[in-house]
Amino acid sequence: MMQERTEPSVSDSLQMRFAPQSRCFGCGPRNEAGLHLLSYAEDRLVVANWVPDRRHESFDNILNGGICSTLLDCQATWAAAWHLYQQRELQAWPCVVTASLRLVFLRPTRTDRPVRLEARATASKGGQVTIEATLQVEDRATVTCSGSFVAVAPGHPAYHRW
Repeated sequence: MMQERTEPSVSDSLQMRFAPQSRCFGCGPRNEAGLHLLSYAEDRLVVANWVPDRRHESFDNILNGGICSTLLDCQATWAAAWHLYQQRELQAWPCVVTASLRLVFLRPTRTDRPVRLEARATASKGGQVTIEATLQVEDRATVTCSGSFVAVAPGHPAYHRW
């Protein structure tokens, strides 16, 4: 007998598990004006489904490039933290920030359909993780992203402040 696929709950998201007080514009649960991206770990892949609306458009039915960048930056950051958390078998969630980010816009991203984000670690050394990510509409990549993300320690200005 085949089981129905169930959608994960909000409380299962990485954001609600590890940073429920975050005010990050892209993924912070406590930012009323934010995008409220919810990311989920699927083994080594971190995925998210997100529904844009007209407020996020550059022009009719096309997602703003800055919003695309924000979504991918947040998704990649969570993938880097997830990678370090698993790899190092940490007890506490690591604080990770963006060191570099490169986006390639392949085609316009429509806003009349949900988008899917996928991110995975492709390399890591010490506290630095390289991430590859995509933003997709209907299984077709619209934006790709690669970046470097680093774990920071207490004393760093961004340490657990997002």
